[in-house]
Amino acid sequence: MIKDALGAFVPGTDVRVQGSAEGPLSGLSFAVKDLFDVAGHVTGCGNPDWAESHAPAESHAWAVRTLLDAGASVAGKTITDEISLGLVGINRHHGTPVNPRARDLVPGGSSSGSASAVAGGVVDFALGTDSGGSVRTPASFCGLYGLRPTHGRIPVEGLMTQAPSFDTVGYFTRDAGMFARVGSVLLGETIGEDLPPGILVATDCFGIADAAVTDALRPVLDRLRAVVPETRDCRLADDGAIADWSRHQLVLQSTEFQDTFRDWIDRVNPRFSSEVAGAFASDGTVPAEVVESAKAFRIAARERLEGLLDGKRVLCLPTAPIPPIRRDARLSEIRRAVSRVIDLTAIAGLTGSPQVNLPFGWAGGIPIGLSLIGWHGGDAALIGMAKAMEPLLRSKVALPLC
Repeated sequence: MIKDALGAFVPGTDVRVQGSAEGPLSGLSFAVKDLFDVAGHVTGCGNPDWAESHAPAESHAWAVRTLLDAGASVAGKTITDEISLGLVGINRHHGTPVNPRARDLVPGGSSSGSASAVAGGVVDFALGTDSGGSVRTPASFCGLYGLRPTHGRIPVEGLMTQAPSFDTVGYFTRDAGMFARVGSVLLGETIGEDLPPGILVATDCFGIADAAVTDALRPVLDRLRAVVPETRDCRLADDGAIADWSRHQLVLQSTEFQDTFRDWIDRVNPRFSSEVAGAFASDGTVPAEVVESAKAFRIAARERLEGLLDGKRVLCLPTAPIPPIRRDARLSEIRRAVSRVIDLTAIAGLTGSPQVNLPFGWAGGIPIGLSLIGWHGGDAALIGMAKAMEPLLRSKVALPLC
């Protein structure tokens, strides 16, 4: 069993699978969020009652199998927030993984264990999932590269899905070179290394961020403007507020995860922490006109974003509007933090767009992520931009391991 000083791996499990002898990822190790099937092991979804009520997987998830075939080896299953409902990384059953960059602070979730294992140097990279921000948030909080791909771009076969029209397969790495290597395998594309021809800085997204976030990212933006001359400001929500985007995402996402878990909850009556149980406090019934309004907004939001990007530009914004909160935060603080984070992660989630977190900002040793959102299907180009930017934008002072 892997040594786990970070509390990143699911307690009591020993999930190791040797990769192929040859391949582009030969000799590398990766961790797997406990929402992905690994043959012969139960997919626990961060909840002991889920694990007890489900049989071991018969085959590997598509992403796991693809990485094994490329030569990488599975080092273990990592902790997730309960049934992936969470953005701060707290799991009352299995524990909260350590944020190696700031041990008193949360690692972010729900792909918390995967981010912790990569940031702590235990594995070379890790798989996560992202529906409402579950790769992007821990990537920001732990100072990692992280991808939420275009919705549907990477197959979700063998993944325990939460909200099908939002769920994506993502991953974490510590450096841009590894980010490109893994991305090339999962996307089946060659990754270039080109700066974007144009960048749109979303001023309304920066406008809702805490001062600690904007102060940390300001020098990064200054360097960005210097290397990409066609960088200009814009408002994403030109006829409303950014909060409208998250409000409509929550309607759609909550409706879908109610549909996903309702029967199991009714049948098993599982043990939930209070913050997760609250998501199922109602019967999940949302008026049809509210759902239809949210679906119409999603179409308009995607058209708005795609029009701005025009298949060549990227949108720049803080990954999260807040720094990571303390591990011992009160429930009220956790709820406020989640609400704040969704205000920005809902943009790519609602539109199904690809987004990368760039670990270029920091404040007093705490990572502050900067994000680029690309056009639909522009995943390989987005990863290539991240690779091109690393030597130009990364601070000369490395983020410390606390």
